[in-house]
Amino acid sequence: MKQIREFLQKLFFHDYRTLFGLWMLLPIIMWLMKMNRANNYLIYRGSFWNAVRGWNLYLPNPAEYADLHHYGPFFSLLFAPFAVVPIWLGILLWGIALTLFLYWAIRKSQFTKYQQLFILWYCAHEMLTALYMQQFNIAIAATILLSYYLIEKEKDFWAAFFIMMGTFVKAYSIVGLAFFFFSKHKGKFIASLIFWAAVMFVAPMPFFHGWDYIVSQYGEWYISLANKNAENTVNIMNNISLLGMVHRVSGVWFNDLWMIVPGLVLFALPYLRISQYKNMAFRQTLLASVLMFVVLFSTGSESSGYIIPLIGVVVWYTAAPWQRNKWDIALMVFVFILSSMSPSDLFPAYLRKTYVQPYALKALPVTIVWLKLCYEMLTRDYSSDEKAVL
Repeated sequence: MKQIREFLQKLFFHDYRTLFGLWMLLPIIMWLMKMNRANNYLIYRGSFWNAVRGWNLYLPNPAEYADLHHYGPFFSLLFAPFAVVPIWLGILLWGIALTLFLYWAIRKSQFTKYQQLFILWYCAHEMLTALYMQQFNIAIAATILLSYYLIEKEKDFWAAFFIMMGTFVKAYSIVGLAFFFFSKHKGKFIASLIFWAAVMFVAPMPFFHGWDYIVSQYGEWYISLANKNAENTVNIMNNISLLGMVHRVSGVWFNDLWMIVPGLVLFALPYLRISQYKNMAFRQTLLASVLMFVVLFSTGSESSGYIIPLIGVVVWYTAAPWQRNKWDIALMVFVFILSSMSPSDLFPAYLRKTYVQPYALKALPVTIVWLKLCYEMLTRDYSSDEKAVL
């Protein structure tokens, strides 16, 4: 153990240049592995060209890609720089852009160097998993982190920008509103949200056939999300959430509101501890709760979306002003093995195919951490001067 600690203390592991190089290597690995099988990129690219043609963004297009498009019309405009270049180049640039965006969000945060390094090392494998699917979930994680950071810095106008940008692509980014009570300029924050919502609603119109077309596509987007929610209950590759896990393990199918409503209550109860708002550790732990909650309680959660809650797991572990115990360390190991490593070839295929995928067990470790987090936020004092240690 002593030798391991001494090895990990080497400058190599604490140098941001090392982490930046590693993270920039990840999209290149994705590109080399997926340049001929980048279906999600093709869907996103198709959404731009379909918008240019004035077609319905949410209808099948099997000649170009499998599955359906499920992001808002604003995304078709946002994706334009990656759609107008050759496909091989667009895949690479998209992967690099997602990686840079999240890396920048982590580095811009008010996290300590210890926290940033922990996130970058711990989440590197999960980042590669997300990149393999070319998913916007990476950007969702960045928008949540940036909205929190900008409210902390009293830059509510730009916090609202990132919340609305994420929301107009993938609706559950609206969870950034969870930081509303930490804002010192609530009126400005609300006005900024309205302003950016209006801007992003109309932004595609000058480029894609005007008001009638874009408004109709927002209607189609709503229908596509409703259909996707119904499909998620039967597809083992979707609904990898607390909701999906409970249904699949129990074999009982019931209205998700029976879990979502208690989950929302448990999520909201820490807000009653107003005296703790002044403690950055408490506010960071609420950020961690948001990052986990948004995936655990969404039927649209996919394996590649776990880059979001895994960052939350690290924030939970490192934000506490008290010393973490051996059980907390064991939880971190459990999360890494089951939630991060289970989709990879390093994890036993039999266990993955027989238990993890059919029962959505990727959600189990994160669920345990989130429940422990909720308990701590309701019972612990976050004003201690103690430093969290590994």
